[in-house]
Amino acid sequence: MAQPTVYLASPYGFSAQWKRLLLPEFITALQDLGLEVWEPFARNGQVDVAQPGWAHQVAQRDLQDVRDADALFAIVNGTPPDEGVMVELGAAIALGKPTFLFRDDFRRCTDSEDYPLNLMLFAGLPAEGWQDFVYTSLEQIADPEKALARWAEPG
Repeated sequence: MAQPTVYLASPYGFSAQWKRLLLPEFITALQDLGLEVWEPFARNGQVDVAQPGWAHQVAQRDLQDVRDADALFAIVNGTPPDEGVMVELGAAIALGKPTFLFRDDFRRCTDSEDYPLNLMLFAGLPAEGWQDFVYTSLEQIADPEKALARWAEPG
């Protein structure tokens, strides 16, 4: 049986430091659950940014990966979170994909008393128990009581 695939939506590929220090930790944590991680900066690294139309090509490839992945794990730090991550998350929600959110940023970015971010980011999560789909530390990714580990379980 093929490994479940998870699209890792994050802004961390834009910075050399983030790419070197942060992305590997997330990729490893997700792989440790038995998931095949689709990290868009690595998957679309072959695009020649000197060529006309490169941005459209990258956007189309990323959107196709969101369509083809089994689930989406979005890093939603920032106030507001990265625009590209928000589009990828919105697409995954619209496609009915399981979505999981990571935010270890303590700042609130919302007008809701319940949710730490814009309420639309939670539209793909259940009304009850949505907290199981939100991660506030790397260590929580492996937590068997949280939604991602349950979803990733074989069988």
